[in-house]
Amino acid sequence: MHPVLFHIGAVLIPSYGAVTALGVVLALLLAQHTARLLRLNPGHVWNLCVISLFAAMLGSRLFLLLLNWRVLLRHPSWIFMLAMIHHPLVGAAGAAAGIACAWIYARWQKLPVIAAADAVTAPLALGLAFEQIGELLSGSGYGVEASAKLPWAVTYTDPLAARWSGTPLGVPLHPVQAYAALGFLTLAILLVVTVPWLKQRGDAAGLWMIGTGVTVFLSELWRDRDGRGSVFGGVLDGPQIAAIVLVLASALLLRQRGRTPRPADARAACAGNSEPGITTGAAREAPNE
Repeated sequence: MHPVLFHIGAVLIPSYGAVTALGVVLALLLAQHTARLLRLNPGHVWNLCVISLFAAMLGSRLFLLLLNWRVLLRHPSWIFMLAMIHHPLVGAAGAAAGIACAWIYARWQKLPVIAAADAVTAPLALGLAFEQIGELLSGSGYGVEASAKLPWAVTYTDPLAARWSGTPLGVPLHPVQAYAALGFLTLAILLVVTVPWLKQRGDAAGLWMIGTGVTVFLSELWRDRDGRGSVFGGVLDGPQIAAIVLVLASALLLRQRGRTPRPADARAACAGNSEPGITTGAAREAPNE
């Protein structure tokens, strides 16, 4: 594949960074659409996404600095290679930082936290799909060895893929990143289509957690587990454990969804409208709570 998308003189433009950046832009634009569907302020949702994105990037890099500070003291120039490191633990640290900052911003702006989570589910799934395409091009998160007869097997030959991601060269591999990208893209489309029809706050967030958990768990079956941790004698790896936790957490969230109806539905009920999903003009124009 192509770990370097193109050159600008002596400067390399990595495929992973370029494709992921494109996914971020498309996800931000999609977030404006989902915010309007849920009657949230698009500007606030945009700011929430940008703040959480930068917090995730900063959190993941700080996590790497803390883990490798002794090495970086001996080789300071290696700090510029931190952006090339992709690992589940690094991703988890970034996700934790992003979620924490998003929650703080939502509380500060008095955004309903669960409704804001619903608004960013489809954009997040879309961004993850592009991130996996970037990994496919760069060779990061590569799959297990595949049969040479597998029509869609990928074989990496660029030495930079091996240097940056430890990708085996000259070996046909399962394009597991494409499997995951297809799963996340399907989830994004499903959420965009169903968000206007969901009746309770938290439904979209719960569906995202289930879909993401299933996608991660299944794709890990074809992903090389070197450096990804293992439990129960190698039966499961770290991301699969996280996927199971995510699905269980979604069950708890969806269990509570009946207690947090969307404001429009509540106002419609008070106005005497007994048909679900139909709201009065006043309800549509009322500000969010």
